[in-house]
Amino acid sequence: MAHGSTRDRWAVRSRWQFRPRLAITAAAIVFIAITVSLGNWQIRRAEEKEAAQARFDELASEAPVNLSNALVAPETLTYRRASVRGEYVDRYTILLDNKVYRGRVGYHVVSPLRIAGGDVCVLVDRGWVAAGATRAELPHVGAPLGEQRVEGIAVAPSSRYFELAPEVLQGPVWENLVLERYRAWSGLVLQPVVIQQTNDAHDGLIREWGRPDTGVDRHRGYALQWFSFAILAFVLYIALNLKRRANDV
Repeated sequence: MAHGSTRDRWAVRSRWQFRPRLAITAAAIVFIAITVSLGNWQIRRAEEKEAAQARFDELASEAPVNLSNALVAPETLTYRRASVRGEYVDRYTILLDNKVYRGRVGYHVVSPLRIAGGDVCVLVDRGWVAAGATRAELPHVGAPLGEQRVEGIAVAPSSRYFELAPEVLQGPVWENLVLERYRAWSGLVLQPVVIQQTNDAHDGLIREWGRPDTGVDRHRGYALQWFSFAILAFVLYIALNLKRRANDV
């Protein structure tokens, strides 16, 4: 009885044959490779943000680093609390576009601070300001005059931007902050970090900075989606290329 049952199952299986076409196979391999690669990339981004958060938490309790005119290596200062004195060079203030705060669109106001005792500057992200009623109505938040003391968190601006074409710098509104581009535009000598200001300057700007792990769950969700696409593509590839034998139709 058992022998007959096994033979019947084999007979059912033998009615089907797997005959993939070359073009479909090539397309499936490419699609699966791309989706798996994108899923792995999202996993790596989540891990990078988790590592950044661990470093952020580790350095949060340390005393602020006093920033001077001596150029620093960005990796030694990133996520450290920093303190610096100097005067703003307000004519080189820029607005970083498309910054959202509690559902409202606005800008981050970034100004260079010439560090006391020299000619080296550090960019200070002074905070968020709401956009005007139209794109033509730009907010003006002038930098404070005289010597200022700024405290904040040192961050290294990201170089991972997707741009359809090189950004054309016209006016104070920028899509992305790229230090090399800013150096070339302003002619200033810059520290390779940006200070996200945390102390109050009584200028009406909002300073609520996101934690560096923001988006970890989103990256993991995207990774799951890409891996799901890869699995679905594999299942469809098998299903579409599994045919009944002609003599069993």
